[in-house]
Amino acid sequence: MYIEKTFAQKLRTFLTFAAFPLFAFTIVLVIPFLVGVFLSFTDWNGIQAIDSFDYNWIGLTNFTQALNDPTYMSTLGMTVAYVISVVIFTNVIGFLVAVLVTSNLPARNFFRAAFFVPNLIGGVILGFIWQFIFSTFLTRVGDILGIPALQFSWLVETDKAFIALVIVGVWQLSGYMMLIYIAGLVNIPDEVIEAARIDGANTVQQMTQIKIPLMVQAFTISIFLTLRNSFMVFDVNLSLTRGGPFRSTEMATLHIYNESFISQHFGPAQAQAIILFAIVAVVATTQVLISKRLESRSL
Repeated sequence: MYIEKTFAQKLRTFLTFAAFPLFAFTIVLVIPFLVGVFLSFTDWNGIQAIDSFDYNWIGLTNFTQALNDPTYMSTLGMTVAYVISVVIFTNVIGFLVAVLVTSNLPARNFFRAAFFVPNLIGGVILGFIWQFIFSTFLTRVGDILGIPALQFSWLVETDKAFIALVIVGVWQLSGYMMLIYIAGLVNIPDEVIEAARIDGANTVQQMTQIKIPLMVQAFTISIFLTLRNSFMVFDVNLSLTRGGPFRSTEMATLHIYNESFISQHFGPAQAQAIILFAIVAVVATTQVLISKRLESRSL
């Protein structure tokens, strides 16, 4: 016999399972974020104690200064270009690899693990590994094989350093997106594929007209995660290029870090972080809403 829980019982159940995670989330994320929003409207210099209030309320001055900073706007443009490149290549490669390892490929479980391994490597370590590859390994290969494009490190050339950063980002994220696409592919009912095959649909038609429409939810999740990770790139950017050469690969997060902890401009840097957060929130929300509409149409 079903007995409806009272409010006290529901509250007790909620506190039992969610109280500690909610407390940790509030302490670690919510409160620091709100404090950061408050400080972005002040002239806090990063040295004074936050609770001393020995700083002044200056309104939107920090935001005006941030929006009038040509270097910050340049890094935002560079970040958008990086995000577009990584989102497209990561999801295309992740999907193609997922299709490959869900076919009758020999040792497909080995390839699944191999493609996922880069996602397990920390960003800082990953940056140093690829710094060695671009600066030492590939230059040696270029000298041996006589390939001019590889004889000099890509990390010291302004036009190639950005490409190197994109390559590392795609290499790191593709394996994780592959797992999401694998889950989408294996959850497609065999009866649907068999019916399409009986109706005469070839492999390409099965993919474009059956599988992809039924995997819209997987695309929604993958694109959202790729967008978030690409906008927030910091560790790889710091360890691989440090924003160089000549700030040609300085992403917005690295610029905010340099402004606050290197240049000691904490107020403007905090305002820049809030602006970046707003951009990411708008882009991610728009992407999810559009994807949800596509999901409803595909059902």
